[in-house]
Amino acid sequence: MFKPLSLFIGGRYVRSRHGNGFSSFISASSTVGIALGVMVLIVVLSAMNGFERELTKKLLSIVPHIELISVKAPIDNWPARIKKIQQQAKVTAAAPVIKLGGMLQHKAQLKAVEVRAVEPKLETLVSDIDQYITQGSWQQLNSENQTGIVLGSGVANKLQVQLGDKVQMLLPPSGNKNNLNKAFLAPKTQYAKVVGIFKFGGTIDETLAYISLKQGQKLLAYSAAQAQGIRISIDDVFAAPKTARDIAYSFDHYVYINDWTRTQGHVFNDIQLVRLVMFIVLTLVIAVASFNIVSTLIMSVNEKQGDIAILKTMGAKPITIMMSFIVQGLVNGVLGCASGALLGIYLANNLSSIMRAIESFFGVQFLSGDVYFINYLPSVLQLSDVYITVITALVLSLVATIYPAWRATKVEPAQVLGQV
Repeated sequence: MFKPLSLFIGGRYVRSRHGNGFSSFISASSTVGIALGVMVLIVVLSAMNGFERELTKKLLSIVPHIELISVKAPIDNWPARIKKIQQQAKVTAAAPVIKLGGMLQHKAQLKAVEVRAVEPKLETLVSDIDQYITQGSWQQLNSENQTGIVLGSGVANKLQVQLGDKVQMLLPPSGNKNNLNKAFLAPKTQYAKVVGIFKFGGTIDETLAYISLKQGQKLLAYSAAQAQGIRISIDDVFAAPKTARDIAYSFDHYVYINDWTRTQGHVFNDIQLVRLVMFIVLTLVIAVASFNIVSTLIMSVNEKQGDIAILKTMGAKPITIMMSFIVQGLVNGVLGCASGALLGIYLANNLSSIMRAIESFFGVQFLSGDVYFINYLPSVLQLSDVYITVITALVLSLVATIYPAWRATKVEPAQVLGQV
């Protein structure tokens, strides 16, 4: 008795609709369509959040946030410069580096690699490489009595080497960069003992090797206080471009400014692009399902013309009749949003384990660690995604009810009752 008249009438029409088979089918299909659209959109957005988290936490744990690489002369007195950099805002750690491009040879096998000469202890402050060592020890690079090298698992497999084997480094000769003499210059060669193998995933395992900073300095004839560049870790990876410029402008050396957005930014941009495309596509799916409500309400208006005519002759206002059918249509949207959101939240929270179970059952692997930097499907549920998805679906459902509800107000009582 205390319900608003439009809410009471709309509820009665929803209950009476179950007696009509075809009308019930159209109504149920719109509800199911909205629920599926909401569920899939929440799951997809959670998967994109998961990839973004893995990008920032795993991939960028190896890839330097910022690198300052000398253009010509080596950077002098790198310990003092690192202390100065660490005093700047957002900087969490810094370490020296020498980057060498060359070849590794073992017997008849050759592999092109990027060799990074690093100071092992400081490198662990800007990189988590030591956590991915599967064989040997990262700290063996500090050994004074041997020339050690740590290889990626892909490099080790290509060269067919194991711990303790020796590989030959073939590096381009330093100096004479402007020499126009066309005579062939023999590469520098040095033997190194494999003291560690790391497995990170993706192309990094296929292209990267580490030696000690002392070895790199010896190869380039640097002094003990000289380095080619400085690797910097910061607390906000998405502020890397601005932070890199701020640090470089206060750095009294001519350097190239590199940050992770230049080398790995395409991965992040791809994630954002897929996220946007999937949101648009699945929103259109929800819109199509929502507009099934139009068919349901138009059939309901045609069936209830007599009721509408009687209500109008009894003094019911057009807004009351319109709101009655809007309530009837919104029931589909609310039920679809609620069921889709609950199911989407459950799937998003358990997506990784569900995908592992599917992979185990079918004996396949959807994400290969040899190709991607992860071998599982990550998922991070954010309530903001749930709110946006549910509100979007409810708005589309509301929009779908407006035209049929407005048509109900145009029923002429004289015409309808005169035909009875």
